Amino acid sequence: MTAMPLQNRVTPSADLVAAPARGLLFGNRGGRFHDPTTRTLRTRRWASKRWICCVLACKGRHREVWRTGYTELFFLDEVTALAAGHRRCCECRRSAARSFQAALAKTEGSSASLREIDARLHAERLDGRAKRLHRLAACELPDGAMIAVEGRAFSIRGPAILPWMWAGYDVPQPRPTGGVDVLTPPDSCGTPRRLRASVASNRARRGWQLGWREMNPRRGRGCPACSVPVEGDQACRQARAE
Repeated sequence: MTAMPLQNRVTPSADLVAAPARGLLFGNRGGRFHDPTTRTLRTRRWASKRWICCVLACKGRHREVWRTGYTELFFLDEVTALAAGHRRCCECRRSAARSFQAALAKTEGSSASLREIDARLHAERLDGRAKRLHRLAACELPDGAMIAVEGRAFSIRGPAILPWMWAGYDVPQPRPTGGVDVLTPPDSCGTPRRLRASVASNRARRGWQLGWREMNPRRGRGCPACSVPVEGDQACRQARAE
């Protein structure tokens, strides 16, 4: 008999849902807010302002999910984790976390501690208990920023937006014009200026290639790594390097 999935899959809107889909990252929200006996959520949806995302394997550790430790959460990819308001873990992803911290310091002109960054992100990701949306110009958003359109989440990718799904991303649609509701907190969305997920879904890349051909049938396909149109089966140097 197949066990029912726990309510620990995270949507771009930061909601926690019971879904069978697996993810590429996991994380937590600063402690335990589930009942270890029943393995169900309590009223709260976070334990502290320290929301992080982590790699699935670190130092050979093994965890029994939703027992006596913190409440483990799972994400499709880093784009989803950042949209929900999580930041990179400073233990298993130290280099990425420190780069983010340094980029914020460069933008603001002064350094900020992780505690201060967590407080800023908490204010940017939530409006009370609901997800905070940020109204920004679509043309200024970097790749990887997540937006909400008619109740659905989409990831920015060059001239397109990729519809988010539990298993990956659907066929892209044209990027909207004008103002849009942005799910990704501004600090995560704009620093660095061109957001690139370090862990990306292969399904997202395949969807991007298919979508580019549909929208640009005479221009060949677009490189899934950098949005540059390329011909035939060639890929740009950046894509080959990855």
